[in-house]
Amino acid sequence: MSNKINIADLPDFDMADYLRSPADIAAYLSMVIDEGDDAELAHALGVAARARGMTEVARAAGMTREALYKALRQDAHPRFETVRRVCQALGVHLHAVVNDDGSAAA
Repeated sequence: MSNKINIADLPDFDMADYLRSPADIAAYLSMVIDEGDDAELAHALGVAARARGMTEVARAAGMTREALYKALRQDAHPRFETVRRVCQALGVHLHAVVNDDGSAAA
């Protein structure tokens, strides 16, 4: 007899549930940045903001909650200033490092 798993019975996965500290948020955002998907970065910032509390992050970033949701939806292309302010509100910052092999992108 096989034990079949009903997908509907599985719990929903929400990355925000696992982002409990600024270190968790920094590691998550670094992973997303390393993958190179610009659209995913806006989504990841939104996930991190939900983990911290959208109202708190919006206030710290100097935005309304509605503007924060709009700026960080998955298909959004937020301005760099918005990304920087949200990162600051989350307690993380972006920094540049040399590529592992020292090469520049072609």
